[in-house]
Amino acid sequence: MPLEIVRIPVLNDNYIWLVHEPDSGETMAVDPAVAPPVLAEAQTRGWRITQIWNTHWHPDHTGGNADIKAATGCLVTGPAVEKGKIPTLDRVVSEGDIVKLGAIEAVVMEVPAHTAGHIAYHIPSEAVVFVGDTLFAMGCGRLFEGTAAQMFRNMSRLAALPPETRAYCAHEYTQSNGRYALVAEPDNQALIDRMKKVDAARAHGEATVPTTIALERATNPFMRAHSVEELAQRRAAKDNFRG
Repeated sequence: MPLEIVRIPVLNDNYIWLVHEPDSGETMAVDPAVAPPVLAEAQTRGWRITQIWNTHWHPDHTGGNADIKAATGCLVTGPAVEKGKIPTLDRVVSEGDIVKLGAIEAVVMEVPAHTAGHIAYHIPSEAVVFVGDTLFAMGCGRLFEGTAAQMFRNMSRLAALPPETRAYCAHEYTQSNGRYALVAEPDNQALIDRMKKVDAARAHGEATVPTTIALERATNPFMRAHSVEELAQRRAAKDNFRG
């Protein structure tokens, strides 16, 4: 049976992903900012949380670790480079490591730039990738601890995944990202069409993620940047964008 993936909105614009593997009964949370909504959702569904997967150390991605772990005894996995910043980690992983949920295997991708040790979890059999704050719908993460060259490589690696791959990011930034994207690529018809749908969805309070690699290839100005220099220019422009 396929994975069941539930979106849990928390804080101002965060998404926690609760992921259930029916055959084994295992359930894990991706980047739990806070614990209560995650525990409540799992209880409502009759799921037992056995794991947490962290993509990076920021508190709005790890803040719920300790309380969920205390309540469930779950195993917490996260980036080896950031183990000193995530005290709840039980297992540290690096590029190419395999993490399992039941029999489902995820391959760890190191995608530093937003933070020094940021990772993503790619599940090829399910055409799913959990990207944290590296890739957003029509955007990418700010370069807090890394470089434009690193982010350019990240975008290239993610763009190389199968186009049908669903990318689960951790924030509802799509509308603001799209407004900048229209400035960066005003003649991109695929982008213009997408923003109409995004604006309509947000007007009704609907979520706009997950996205797909195919959609990002067509509309994401950071994934579509042709060079490190172009990505750096676009990232700097987006940082100062007030549209």
